[in-house]
This record gives sequence, structure tokens and C-alpha cells, in this order.
Amino acid sequence: MAEPVTTKKTATATGTAGRSKLVAGPGVLLVWVYGVMSVGAVSRSVYEILVRFDTAPLAHSLSAVAAVVYAFITYTLVRGGERARRAALVCCAAELAGVLIVGTWTVWDPSAFPDSTVWSEYGMGYLFIPVLLPVTGMLWLRRSRGQQPPAVAP
Repeated sequence: MAEPVTTKKTATATGTAGRSKLVAGPGVLLVWVYGVMSVGAVSRSVYEILVRFDTAPLAHSLSAVAAVVYAFITYTLVRGGERARRAALVCCAAELAGVLIVGTWTVWDPSAFPDSTVWSEYGMGYLFIPVLLPVTGMLWLRRSRGQQPPAVAP
């Protein structure tokens, strides 16, 4: 007896409707941490921009940039797929560059930043998560490269 033919695409273990899933295994923790950092950075930057922007516009603007980067990476990890993986990889690299540049700048010239940013002193105020997170993200995204969902029978 022949097996029934299914034409409907179904969810698979690696994603839905042909999209590779980035939120699996360690990816779940990565998304959770990026989500928490998004909420923290958005909250901080909104408060700073509304209440204290004139005291340190550069620092508060950089906190807002960090918030956007964290939120975008969170979104791309949840979205899944190869394009999202590549976008998240580029953003993680940009995030790491930002943390290293701002971190070094705040160490060499603390007077340039009267208020700290999320990335000040390599994220020391956030337990160095801002410098560790993009490295972890890039490792996970490179590991997840090329994971294709199994073909759905026609």
C-alpha cells in the first residue's frame, strides 16, 4: 500500500516552512540574553534621552544605538533563515566593533563620556556581557550555517 502524499508544508525540527531555525539548543539562551539586553538598553536609552540628554549626548546616543542593535539581533535570531543568520552575523560583528571602540575610548579618555554607555569599559557595568555576547553570537551563527531543513515530500 502506498503512503499518502502530502502537499502541505509542515513545521520541521529545524524550522517552519523551509526556514532554518536559529533558536535551538544554545540559541535559545542566546535569544533570551539578547532579549534581556534589548529591554535593558532600550529602557536606559529612552530614560537618558528624555531626562539627561544634554549632559552627555554622545553617550546617550550610543546607548540608543546599542539598543537598536540588540533588538535587531534578537529579531533576526527569532526569525531564522539564511538571510536572517547573515544579517545577525554582520550585526554581531558591528556590535563587537562598537564595544571594542567605545570600551577602549572610555578607558583612554574617560572625560569624553561624562555618563557611561552600555558599552563603556567593555560593558563592565553589565558584567562584561556586551563584549562576550557578540563573540558568542558569532560562534553560534557560524555553527548554525548551512543547517537546512529536511525536504518535505511532495
